[in-house]
Amino acid sequence: MSTLLVAEGLVKAYGRTPALNGASVRVRAGEILAVTGASGSGKSTLLHCLAGIVRPDEGTVTYDDERLDAFDEERLSALRRTDFGIVFQFGRLIPELTALDNVALPLLLAGRKRAVARADADAWLERFGVRGQRELRPGAMSGGQAQRVALARAMVTEPKAVFADEPTGALDSLATEQVLTSLLHAARETHAAVVLVTHEAQVAAYADREVSLHDGVVRETSVPVAGVTR
Repeated sequence: MSTLLVAEGLVKAYGRTPALNGASVRVRAGEILAVTGASGSGKSTLLHCLAGIVRPDEGTVTYDDERLDAFDEERLSALRRTDFGIVFQFGRLIPELTALDNVALPLLLAGRKRAVARADADAWLERFGVRGQRELRPGAMSGGQAQRVALARAMVTEPKAVFADEPTGALDSLATEQVLTSLLHAARETHAAVVLVTHEAQVAAYADREVSLHDGVVRETSVPVAGVTR
């Protein structure tokens, strides 16, 4: 596999609170990478630096041989609309929009015609098994349904990398399995890399490879965990 993302020597602090202290990691194209560690170890900050949401105080992030940390905000925003998909623990769907319109939104922001965007969004809702909720707003869906809608929104542009920050942290075991299985199938089909932040060993077991953060540093890298093709 070719290397898609490289973080080297990342340092990030929030005020006097250190989050990263020289973290380095490589993400290969098409791989599922689990980032684990205790609460406060810097997992989410590392993911946010890789996704261009947070700029490191020191160190570099390279995406597709370009310095991501040097991009201006306009270019970063454009990248997150096309090459990157992002999923948070609670989905962060827009409450006033239906599931269909939530998923279509990234395509509309990228300039796609409304009819085409909605058709593509509908197809992705079908792939994630939530087409029956297409006209529902987030408040009328279960947690698992809403998170699969959030995954469809992250995947609708067929990004090269998906960043998932504790995407199953608020779900029960059944919904967790449904969400992770849906995400991995979609990523395998589109050859997207997935950076999966989690503190749960059973979630990390879905990944191809695992790195562990301790006090803001990547201390260990596992051999491939499972090579899951579920």
